[in-house]
Amino acid sequence: MHAVLVLGSVVMVGPFFWEVMTSLKTLGETLTVPPTILPKSPQWSNYGDVFDTLPFGQMFWNSTLQTVGRVLGQLVLCSMAGYAFARFEFRGRGLLFGLFLSVLMVPSQLFLLPQYEIVAGLGWLNSIQALIVPGLFSAFGTFLLRQFFLSLPRDLEEAAKLDGANHWQIFTRIMLPLAKPGLIALAVLDVLWSWNDLMWPLVVNNDPTKMPLSVGLASLIGQFSVDTTTLMAGSVLATLPVLVLFVVLQKQFIQGIAFSGSKG
Repeated sequence: MHAVLVLGSVVMVGPFFWEVMTSLKTLGETLTVPPTILPKSPQWSNYGDVFDTLPFGQMFWNSTLQTVGRVLGQLVLCSMAGYAFARFEFRGRGLLFGLFLSVLMVPSQLFLLPQYEIVAGLGWLNSIQALIVPGLFSAFGTFLLRQFFLSLPRDLEEAAKLDGANHWQIFTRIMLPLAKPGLIALAVLDVLWSWNDLMWPLVVNNDPTKMPLSVGLASLIGQFSVDTTTLMAGSVLATLPVLVLFVVLQKQFIQGIAFSGSKG
């Protein structure tokens, strides 16, 4: 079992290791056949070339704003919607929740045109809010947190009601603190999705100063040639924040995913 896990770890870490090594090579070393694994002389200047080629700092800031805005919005809206579907009894609850889940069955590309028309009608093209607002809600996030709230015992709510607490107090003071692993799991998943989002920023923004880092890195891939060393150096810099976040929160992330699947 350990041998299988070690092999799986090597397969997963291998591409990232190759990315780091390529970022330190010369352009000639990236084109050699057979390929070389380690650079003869590490070219740390490749990381400086990233800032000379792209407005890296501005794009990094745009990616940060896009990610933080989407994550905070989904944590607030999806937690309230998930709690309502898990605990409130109202007519048509099952049908309405089914409609929510049906969104997951539709390819996201089909929403590009109507979302673009809405954003254009609001005059938000080439703006940061155009990157954030359409991603403030998630049907998957609602489903994930609903499953987590269903796994929590109802006795806690009943005891709070006996003490005079209303639904809002129960939700904010009791349920949300207990749902911390589920919230962290949703946050990590949303960070990965938002940080890597490419299609939507390309549709709504054409100003380089309003584009996230994912678009900037994609622009380094030319039609006939690719500056591989600069691209890999930029990819390493773009990967590090997400990698650090996952390492710090991996325990809570795994716990949240495990709890959310414990009850249907």
